[in-house]
Amino acid sequence: MKNKPFTGTGVALVTPFHKYGTVDFNSLRKIIDHTLNGQVEYLVVLGTTGETPAMSKAERTAVCDFVIEVVDGRVPIVMGVGGNNTQEILDTINEYDFTGIDALLTVTPYYNKPQQKGLYYHFKAIASISPLPVILYNVPGRTGVNMSAETTLKLAHEFRNVIAVKEASGNMNQVMKIIKDKPAWFEVISGDDALTLPMVAAGANGVISVVANLYPADFSEMVRLALKGDFENARKLHYRLFDLMETLFEDGSPSGIKAALEIKGLAPNNLRLPLVKVNKAVLLQLQTQIEELQ
Repeated sequence: MKNKPFTGTGVALVTPFHKYGTVDFNSLRKIIDHTLNGQVEYLVVLGTTGETPAMSKAERTAVCDFVIEVVDGRVPIVMGVGGNNTQEILDTINEYDFTGIDALLTVTPYYNKPQQKGLYYHFKAIASISPLPVILYNVPGRTGVNMSAETTLKLAHEFRNVIAVKEASGNMNQVMKIIKDKPAWFEVISGDDALTLPMVAAGANGVISVVANLYPADFSEMVRLALKGDFENARKLHYRLFDLMETLFEDGSPSGIKAALEIKGLAPNNLRLPLVKVNKAVLLQLQTQIEELQ
């Protein structure tokens, strides 16, 4: 793999469901083809956007195997492997056949609210046994705990297979501390679509995106332009999608992106409890914004 294999745009894939609840593999194929035709750099399967906590182990395996088959080596694939039980994650890693997977994305433990020392030892345990490169995922808005820049940097410097962080704290000071003091090979990846442009301007390497499920060509081109330093043209694409990016998260994610994908005819708007569809006001707003982007 190249030195920084996850530079550019990765897509946090949704998991489409039929109205009676089973995985809609035909729609998943349609979304994969749509994103790859949009020239994204890699795909992320079994992340938060994929409603992974609401899926069985058998379903997660089936979805991952399907994505590997459809992608067929065209782009790298990152697989989400996370939770709040460290030993259970280690057991999963030890038991799983990662053929076709290029890296693991592992989120900070949720609900437990560990100290920074606990986060360090959690990820140390994962890095010590992982057969694949590890991407840390910090998203305090979902997990209830923020991994500090100091903890991220300690892991980055001590473990060569900890290759990146998906940073979704929304704290630009924290982002810049990581960028300033990280190893040269370590990647900082935006976990917030709307903050991707300023993060790349500060030195980040790209994004794992939700909106790129819907507009992969525009969003991935925006990131490539920004990485080349063409901020004048990158800003045009950023602001073209900016209002939509905000609306997608207004009534929860992935509820927003699933509503938008149905409007675009890419996948049905079905979710698994405890998630439900966006409210009517947000749906109408999405319809209007998508019509204006045609």
